[in-house]
Amino acid sequence: MTPTAAPAQRTDPAGSRPAPLAAELRVGAMRMARRLRRERSSTDITDAQYSVLACLDRRGPQTLRSLADHENVQPPSMTRTVTALEAAGLARRTPHPDDGRQLLVVLTDAGATHVLETRRRRDAWLAGQLAALDPDERATLARAAALLQEIATR
Repeated sequence: MTPTAAPAQRTDPAGSRPAPLAAELRVGAMRMARRLRRERSSTDITDAQYSVLACLDRRGPQTLRSLADHENVQPPSMTRTVTALEAAGLARRTPHPDDGRQLLVVLTDAGATHVLETRRRRDAWLAGQLAALDPDERATLARAAALLQEIATR
């Protein structure tokens, strides 16, 4: 059996070269996102369905078009997603108050509970991981979190 090679050590610890750092951050962010997605209140809905619930929770009632645009999918795909959420009792369609030709998708109480419980689980898992780090490492991550938020909003 051949020993497994150790992970490559970064030769640029200060992160002064953007391209290698970009690759490391991309891989780390993707792995973290995949790991956090596993922490949810139910396996009965898909990641895409949860994303719609979370959008409704953050942004309030939305038209199918605005949800499709936000989730970067075609309207027919969003219609199928919302139909599944309605069947699960997590969202419902209601008449638009200003435009009788449109409907709004609204989060139900059960949908809101699902979103809150999933966020609680994800925060609890991550808090447990952070608790295992020393205070200097947590301070470094706090600075990195602020920078990542800044980069994401540019």
